[in-house]
Amino acid sequence: MKVLGEKWAMLALREITFGTRRFDEIVFNTGVARNILASRLKSLEAAGVVTRVQYEANPARYEYELSEAGKQLFTILHSIRDWGDRYVRTDPENVVVFRHTCGEVFRPEMHCAACGEVLDADSTVTAERDMHQSDLTPTGV
Repeated sequence: MKVLGEKWAMLALREITFGTRRFDEIVFNTGVARNILASRLKSLEAAGVVTRVQYEANPARYEYELSEAGKQLFTILHSIRDWGDRYVRTDPENVVVFRHTCGEVFRPEMHCAACGEVLDADSTVTAERDMHQSDLTPTGV
């Protein structure tokens, strides 16, 4: 949440995953103030989620790309977008339809890497922890 929990960071990442990589285009598509976007992009870069790549030398101009860590967010970001398009949007003209290279509408899914089973809220998934926060609390405090 420290890295992704802020509205404008998520919107900037959305734009970058859509292929919008230049600062002015991200500002235009999101409506974010320039100083806020600059701050969010710097924090995403510092966190290793995006990289800044120079595309013009004079004057120096940059665009943003997902780093390897940022690319790992692809499924998460598209899952959030898909959920919002299905359950929150009231303006269908702004729903973005993604198509896979096979031609079908792209819908993100989570599946088990071992057996391939598609996971949903009814799937049985268990969590294991070696330590719990209460184990770290000193006794008598």
